[in-house]
Amino acid sequence: MQSHELLREVFQKCSPKLVAAELGLSLSMIYKWAEPGEPGAGSGSTNPLDRIDALLRCTQDLRIVQWLCQRAGGFFIRNPKTINPHPSYLIPATNEIVQEFADLLAVVATAAADNQITSREARDIRARWEELKSVTETFVACCEEGNFRLLREKQAGAADAQG
Repeated sequence: MQSHELLREVFQKCSPKLVAAELGLSLSMIYKWAEPGEPGAGSGSTNPLDRIDALLRCTQDLRIVQWLCQRAGGFFIRNPKTINPHPSYLIPATNEIVQEFADLLAVVATAAADNQITSREARDIRARWEELKSVTETFVACCEEGNFRLLREKQAGAADAQG
């Protein structure tokens, strides 16, 4: 979906007039955001979504997306890159998810043992949670694509590190 198409849908639920007033912009500018920006055609206007996209490409700094996701009450997890199927690595991958979850529970239990959670303990919990989400998202994406090479390579790397 193109950014102007998304904004067109958003403006069906939220009044462009309200957006213009909230942002201190003209109503015509808001409507231009919902038009395709065709070079030389004069229609459309570089909308905030396209500007954020350009900022991300320019800076390569994912903190921008993480900040936006946090402001929206969520979080950002990068999609894993997968290449070729190799289903024999499903068991070690599922074991890794279970281990990550166990590690998270251990951090939570340790932090909550004294019936209070310090800011340091909260950061530790957040870090373990982010790791669990990342490992799980990698597994789920591999399942969706039927492509487990990434999991195989990860297991091979772990075996090399232990050997």
